[in-house]
This record gives sequence, C-alpha cells and structure tokens, in this order.
Amino acid sequence: MQLASYKINEHNQALLPAHERAFNYLSAEIPHAAHIMQQLTDFQVAIPSWALGTGGTRFGRFPGGGEPRSLEEKINDVGLLHQLNQSSGAISLHIPWDVPDNPAHIKAVAAQHGLRFDAMNSNTFQDQPGQALSYKFGSLQHVSKDVRKQAIEHNIAVIEQGIALGSDVLSVWLSDGSCFPGQLNFRQAFQNTLESLQEIYAALPDNWKIFVEYKAAEPNFYSTTVGDWGQSLLFANKLGPKAYSLVDLGHHLPNANIEQIVSLLLMEGKLGGFHFNDSKFGDDDLTVGSIKPYQLFLIFNELVEGMDARNMTHHTDLAWMIDASHNVKDPLEDLLQSVEAIMISYAQALLVDRKKLYAAQQANDVVTAQEVLQQAFRTDVRPLVAAARLQAGGALQPLALFRSEKIREQLIRERGSKVMATGL
Repeated sequence: MQLASYKINEHNQALLPAHERAFNYLSAEIPHAAHIMQQLTDFQVAIPSWALGTGGTRFGRFPGGGEPRSLEEKINDVGLLHQLNQSSGAISLHIPWDVPDNPAHIKAVAAQHGLRFDAMNSNTFQDQPGQALSYKFGSLQHVSKDVRKQAIEHNIAVIEQGIALGSDVLSVWLSDGSCFPGQLNFRQAFQNTLESLQEIYAALPDNWKIFVEYKAAEPNFYSTTVGDWGQSLLFANKLGPKAYSLVDLGHHLPNANIEQIVSLLLMEGKLGGFHFNDSKFGDDDLTVGSIKPYQLFLIFNELVEGMDARNMTHHTDLAWMIDASHNVKDPLEDLLQSVEAIMISYAQALLVDRKKLYAAQQANDVVTAQEVLQQAFRTDVRPLVAAARLQAGGALQPLALFRSEKIREQLIRERGSKVMATGL
C-alpha cells in the first residue's frame, strides 16, 4: 500500500512549527548543516525482504498479522517505508526464499516505488524442499564434491537472478563449520570453501562484487569456516579484486572492537558493506542502536574517516543494509526505528571535528580526543535528520505517521490476521 501524499503533507504541516524551532537552533550551531543534509538525503539503507515478516527463534515464531504473502507485497512494504523516511530506497532478496517468477515484472514493481535491488543473498544453510543433497555437514566446505557442486550451482543461479533484476552484488554467508573437535579437517574445509568460491567468483559479471560474510558461531559452535574478519579477508584477498568482506554487527564475539575492524578493512580496500543490527549477547538481530548506540556512532566515525581518507563516495561505494529479526515488534515499525538510528549515527559522525581530533591524537591528548567524539555523539541531530527527510519528501516523524494512519490495521484487513511472510 501507499499513503496518499496529502496525508504526509498534513502530518508535516502540523509538526512544522516545532520542527523549525529545533532545526533553526541546531543549524545555527553547525556551519555545514546544508552539506550534512545533502549527505543524509543521498544515504540509502537497503531493506532485506526477510525482515518484513515477524522473525523468531528456534523456540517459536509469533506472526503479527498483515505480513506480506508474496514478493510483490514485500516490495510494496519497502516502498511504504521509503515513502515515509526517504532513506529505504533499495531491497535485498534472499534466494530461494524470494525467487521472482517474472523478473521483468518484479523489477517494474520496484521501479514504481523508486526502489533498486541491492545485494542478492544465497542460501546454503538450509535444505530446501526437493533438494537432492543435504547441507547438514556443510555446503561449500563439504567433503563431498557433489554437495559442493550443488552449492556452487545455487550461487551461480542467484547471480543470474540478480542480473535480471539489476543487482550487482552476491552476498555469501555460510553456516559451514563443525560442532565437535575432530569433526573436520580445518585446512581441508578452508581449501574446499576457497575452491568453491573461486568457481562462483569466475561466474561474476565484470561489474559485480562478491561479499564474504563472517560469523563467530552458530549454528556450528566448535568451529566456523568463515569465523571472523581475518578469515573473510583471507578469502577476499585470495579470490581477487571483486571480492570483499561483509561486516554484520551481530557476528562478533563479546566486546570485539568492531570499529577497529572496520578501519582496517577500509584501509585494505576490502570492506564491501554492512549488515546493521544490535545485540546484547550474540547474533541477537535486535533493532539498530537499541543496545549500543555509542558503539554504532564509533563505527560510523571510523567509516566516515576511512571513506574520506580513500576519497570514497559515502552512499554508493559501500553497501548498507539492515539485517534484523523482529520477534516481538511490528516489523515495519522496527525497520523505521532502525533506519532512524542509522541516520542519526551517520549524522553525528559527520559532525566530528576531524582536524581537532587528529591534532589531539598527534599530541597524545587523550582528554581532548574523547571530548571531540562525545561532543558529536551528545549532539541531538534528530532535527537535522528530520529536515533532510522533509526536504526529500518524507514524513517528519515516520513512526508517528505509521501509527496515526493505523497502517498495520489496514494491512491486516487487506492480507488477513493469520498470515506468515513467505520465505522464513
């Protein structure tokens, strides 16, 4: 569904006086406010198709009603998010959860909402109905050449789907690993995975990239074949210039310094993109910025510094995507909150006084360095983010408008109260 444009205008007009007071005060304190607003307007965060339905855990799943029943409805939901916040201009598909029957039609539906297709995600961590061979003991690492061949062919098929939709990235996450000591030979598992990835890499079009995602644990808890950023970087370097590491914020051991990882991957030119979420214990897939907002800011601080050092374009040279599971929240509300948290952290990072911070670092002035970062982090940039959204045609308060228009209730009436999103 789409909101009538006058609904957004009415919403904005009612909030405009208070917004202008807050924005005028903040913009007077920020000399480059107009430039930051343009950067915020340009910055787009891809929405994964699997995040549009209620997520769950191995213990259960609690659908909330009105979930998308088809790929077309998923695209419509992302289009609605983008209409509200003007920062969700891309959708990322998971194959085979979202195989389009008619790619040309699906591409046209996305275009109607102003959406493009972001990275295509392959799936060799599940056995699909009718699948000839099982991935129970791995896919690209498997000791059986036939199983590896099946997984390779799936990834190549995903590339072909992506070409038809206008995507240019293949994202690979492997659950491959082992649960017990002695279960597999580490070197052979790595070599099998590398050789499999090399075959997939050879099928990439010239303008495509492949992202190798890493994860410390789960579902294999003794070893993971792509278990950390070092292993991911090793694969990316061995594969070639079209291969990059993908950072998922939840895929790290407790207290890992993710901002340092980001900095070094950028330095090496091997950071491909981000999956944004938040966590308390592990891969919790919680709302972005809900648990560790300062860490999110520090990560964006390194992203901005590293991208600027390499003369990269912020909104196009890296892939930005949310990867979260919504077990107790309305998925669309959760996504609106997540995108807002990302935009706030990005705006705060753009506020950092780089010259002053560098001077403090060179002088070993630890106190000033901390003050520079915390000054940016403690600045309430929400009026700036809202102004950029308003300038682009979005709602000043997307979540409030979503609720006041009772959009979830409308979706339930349209789709039913006992539906579960396809794919998951």
